[in-house]
Amino acid sequence: MIDLDDLRKRPSDYQKAAKNKRIAISIDDFLALDQRRRELQAATDEMRAEKNTVSKNIPSMKGAEKEDALQKMKKVSETLKGKEEEFSGVDSEWKKMQLLLPSIPLDRVPVGKDDTENKEVETHGKIPEFAFEPKDHITLGEELDIIDIPRGVKIAGARSYFLKGDGARLELAVLLFTLDHLTKKGFTVFTPPLLANYDAMMGTSYFPGGEEQAYAVGVDTEPDRGGADKEKKIASDHLYLIGTSEVAVASYHSGETLALDELPKRYAGISNCFRREAGTYGKDTKGLYRIHQFQKVEQVIICENDPKVSEKLHQEILQNAKDVLNALELPYRVVDVCTGDMGRGQVYKNDIETWMPSRKGYGETHSCSTFYDFQARRLAIKYVDKDGTKKFAHTLNNTCIASPRILIPILEIYQNKDGSVTIPKVLRPYMSGQEKITKR
Repeated sequence: MIDLDDLRKRPSDYQKAAKNKRIAISIDDFLALDQRRRELQAATDEMRAEKNTVSKNIPSMKGAEKEDALQKMKKVSETLKGKEEEFSGVDSEWKKMQLLLPSIPLDRVPVGKDDTENKEVETHGKIPEFAFEPKDHITLGEELDIIDIPRGVKIAGARSYFLKGDGARLELAVLLFTLDHLTKKGFTVFTPPLLANYDAMMGTSYFPGGEEQAYAVGVDTEPDRGGADKEKKIASDHLYLIGTSEVAVASYHSGETLALDELPKRYAGISNCFRREAGTYGKDTKGLYRIHQFQKVEQVIICENDPKVSEKLHQEILQNAKDVLNALELPYRVVDVCTGDMGRGQVYKNDIETWMPSRKGYGETHSCSTFYDFQARRLAIKYVDKDGTKKFAHTLNNTCIASPRILIPILEIYQNKDGSVTIPKVLRPYMSGQEKITKR
């Protein structure tokens, strides 16, 4: 949610932001609705005041004067009812449209239509060269008996999988190593609810607009299983499986006013994540790159309302992710995300892309986002500044690790000619000192 006073001052900047972010919305239409809402608000307030005044005076009136006053109050009440109904309709539309308004990207954000126009800003590590024909992670996983996609599909449909044996242990090692890394940096670790209500999904700006990507819990009917009750009504819980722990962790302080000396809040949520991947039919259908369920350690920051503070913390959480990749000795690059590849509320965003031999290129593994006060306005997260005024906080987030996608470069880059996979040194303490994954 954006500052409407700012929007009214510079509507053309917001229309430009909407265009560059490829968000179809007319700022002029919103401002017209905004003006109509304010007019109706003023009219209903005036009528309520008039009605209250007449109501107070009626008890002291007698005869014709009282009768006239009662008739007048009746007409005012009827007119007021109509105005209130009209205001309610306009106000509802105003609130819905307000949630579609974009934040303005920072000046340094490149203008572009999609991820093909993101701009590389730095690279790290050496692209591996193999003295043998390398295998992709699917082949390695099957031969080492650590990944089973066919049985995952049998159980849960397309884009599903099992990690088993050393595959499951490798994933847990990566996650635990990352949590330890962040704990040493002063982050508080959360295991948050995997279910969230609409307010949390809206507050973090995944709704409205991202409903098709979320799994809603509870459906209207059960499928026909051939029984006597061919269609049975069941309850809907109006909850959603989270696509990232950011939803729950960023909402942790919703509706609260924090003290300045509490900030910044450095949080790390570890959770299962669920995404429908709607609209990606035929895209990245093989392997572990684009799946419905995954595990992630997400950094969430709540800080004071200061662009310089946000910039410093953005670099901090970006570096935390880079530190993990450096420790894993994986080659990667950082890109500035262009306007067309940004979300509604982001003002600046970096992606980290890690080299994946089977893709013969880099694949996105991390996203680092600065929101300024966009999410805090929706979530009503404030703090008391030095001068005693209440301000909306700034929020940021960044992946620190996401699995099993990160297993793609680990397995493919650390593979050996004999089909085994060397375990990165930093992960060995989390796997009882084991050095390699071999065929059993």
